[in-house]
Amino acid sequence: MIETEDLSKQFGETWAVDGVSLEVNPGQVLALLGQNGAGKTTIVRMLASLLTPTRGRARIAGFDVVQSPEKVRSSVGVLTEQHGLYLRMTGLEYLEFFGKIYRLDSTTCQKRSREWIEYFGLVEVAKRPIGQYSKGMRQKLALARTLIHEPPVLLLDEPTSAMDPESAQLVRNAITSLCTEQRTIIICTHNLVEAELLANTIAIIYRGRIISCGTVEELKRRLLGPAEYEVRVRGEWPHGSLNLPPGVTPLKAGEAGPRFRVENPQASNPSILKELMKRGAEVVAMQELPRTLEQVYLAAMSKVISV
Repeated sequence: MIETEDLSKQFGETWAVDGVSLEVNPGQVLALLGQNGAGKTTIVRMLASLLTPTRGRARIAGFDVVQSPEKVRSSVGVLTEQHGLYLRMTGLEYLEFFGKIYRLDSTTCQKRSREWIEYFGLVEVAKRPIGQYSKGMRQKLALARTLIHEPPVLLLDEPTSAMDPESAQLVRNAITSLCTEQRTIIICTHNLVEAELLANTIAIIYRGRIISCGTVEELKRRLLGPAEYEVRVRGEWPHGSLNLPPGVTPLKAGEAGPRFRVENPQASNPSILKELMKRGAEVVAMQELPRTLEQVYLAAMSKVISV
């Protein structure tokens, strides 16, 4: 659904995006992570045919962003940080206006406008001027606008910015439900917890380049090393050396029991438990210690910043 090869954009002497190659298939949610100024928004603008690449190419839903810009724009829904809301319009007028821009017939335009107004809980303010909306209301209205023409590709820049927790959860649920076999979503966000909840693929960007890309689990293994496990035991646990299988490294014990770094959990964890029980430990549970996307992100950034 989205394919880029060596996608690059130069402003003056600065390469804001430099050699980005991506392939995002239908049904995928890709999160772009990076510092302010890393190039995330520039990538989104090129994918939406709002900026012309300096080098490389990109295709959206089969259309080249340079050769077929109108078809690309009709295939994407774009939510930017600056929403471009017309403050004198009512919310309903605003959605119907954009529905007409996307050449929806009057009946479809009105139907979809009311459906999204209802979905995002904006019924009570639908006929009020947008200038009277709160920040969260404006964000939800802008997101409804990106969906009015039912595009196969969504490009969302900070989709839950300025929202209260309840509204943010509503938007996250919408994004999850919108990710179907026929739709692809790219999210730019600084909210790493949200990115881990929503995305099945992560791309970390630094100075216009992708420095690491993969699923959350792939990035955890690549950047943080093998998984770590803690065995919870009742009473005392065996101290001293244990007869452990290859690929298992004992770590400093936690409060609940011994800990291990395990390269191949499926093969090694049963052997670890057998050894502990053989030594008289009363095993209650064995669980993987949580590792977050924030740890992954900081590990990736520390490698490039320290160079």
